Amino acid sequence: MADPRVEKLAKVLVHYSLGLKKGERFMIFGKPLAKPLIEAVYSEAVRAGAHVGHRVYIDELGDYFYRYADDEQMKFVWETEKQLIEEMDAALYIEGTYNTRAAAGYDPAKMAATAKARATLFNRRQERAAAGEFKWTITLFPTPASAQEADMSTRDFENFVYAAYFCDVEDPVAEWSKMDAELSTRASWLSERDEFRLVAEDTDLTFRTDKRPWKTDTGRHNIPDGEICTAPVEDSAEGFIRFKYPILYNAREVEDISLRFENGVVVEARARRGQNTLDEVLSVDEGARRLGEAAIGCNYSIEKHIKNILFDEKIGGTVHFALGLSIFEAGGTNTSGVHWDMICDLRPGGEYYADGELFYKDGGFLDVL
Repeated sequence: MADPRVEKLAKVLVHYSLGLKKGERFMIFGKPLAKPLIEAVYSEAVRAGAHVGHRVYIDELGDYFYRYADDEQMKFVWETEKQLIEEMDAALYIEGTYNTRAAAGYDPAKMAATAKARATLFNRRQERAAAGEFKWTITLFPTPASAQEADMSTRDFENFVYAAYFCDVEDPVAEWSKMDAELSTRASWLSERDEFRLVAEDTDLTFRTDKRPWKTDTGRHNIPDGEICTAPVEDSAEGFIRFKYPILYNAREVEDISLRFENGVVVEARARRGQNTLDEVLSVDEGARRLGEAAIGCNYSIEKHIKNILFDEKIGGTVHFALGLSIFEAGGTNTSGVHWDMICDLRPGGEYYADGELFYKDGGFLDVL
């Protein structure tokens, strides 16, 4: 029996997240298991008058590429891919796979080389988005593999996912709009501040924004969503921070990361598990050692860490920082083939200061507005 929440999600993605208009060129990217959502979105987008294209990727092809590709092949980028980046008005990227660790056995050096070669595509996409020329959204179609990663049954995981999307209520858009109104007020207040300090267990990190704007993410770029984010000044990060939650990079797990910054650059990086992966990410390019994003997770319907950054970075009561590519919409200038989010839980005693004023404590905002 078809899940009515899939149809509801498709309507949210097409009409709220992407706001597709008649005549816009729209691409759907996904994998075979996401077929029900791909079909629902395709149908809704066609009825909205968009010109709809799609690409369905097969997991196993990556194994052939990273096993057999030579240096020239790793550096090759199709002209059609460059053209697509320039021509798309909107894109939807749907996660959902048979195996969440399919890339775990790929050659890390080859993956790093490929990421470096494709950095210009990644950066150009973000530039167009910052200029208002391109709309994009990422979401997840729940699969048994993702449920296993989250230590849940498939049914429980589906319920968890659709609750995070607000697709378990009559009017999801009303819920996203309510969140947007609340977070916009918080973001306006933060945008008037310049110096920030985060204090938590094994963490004392400062950075500046030079009053760059804090942006709200409330269902436009991600579903699920719920965060406020900005781009730290590229040479401003000082101090140290610990990220206890396990996180994945190209399907390889890295756990309990500690970073130390000087003049905005990571000068020391340690992981309890996955040190080699951490070192490889930091060596992708110069920008990979700088902060591209500072954000606060504000979706309190997401409480459980599931090893999927699309959800984990939104957990209410946490903050996250991304190494690498900046948020250009927030005035960032750092470029990189990397954008890797790491999560720090502030619910057990964390404190966040803006221009010396405590505005966030124990995982929640204080009444400073």
